[in-house]
Amino acid sequence: MNAQQNVHDWIGKTVAGNDVVLFMKGRKGMPQCGFSMQLDQILTLLGVDYKDINVLEDAAVRDGIKEFSNWPTIPQLYIKGEFVGGCDIVREMYEAGELQQMLSEKGVKHDTAVA
Repeated sequence: MNAQQNVHDWIGKTVAGNDVVLFMKGRKGMPQCGFSMQLDQILTLLGVDYKDINVLEDAAVRDGIKEFSNWPTIPQLYIKGEFVGGCDIVREMYEAGELQQMLSEKGVKHDTAVA
C-alpha cells in the first residue's frame, strides 16, 4: 500500500467517523484563509460541532483531500460522510436554508433558530 492510499484511507475513516468534518486552512476559530473563515463562521453560527482538519499541517492530506473528493479547492465540508462542497456552494446552501435542512435531515445537532 502506498502513502497516497494511506492518506485516502485516513480521510475516509475521518469523514466516516465524524458527523461533520471541515477540511480547512487553519483551525476552528482560527482559520488562515478567507474561504475557511466563511465556513467556520457559518458552522459556528449554526452551532454545529465539527471536526476541523488543518490541511496546512500536512501536504499529503492537502493533496489527498482534493483527490478523495475530486474537488480542486479547500475548504471542503462533509456531513455524515457526504461531500457537500466548498465555500461558495456551502454559503449559497446556507443562505437558501438548504444547509440547515440538510443538517436536520441527517440528524446533525444545530441551532434551528438561526435563519
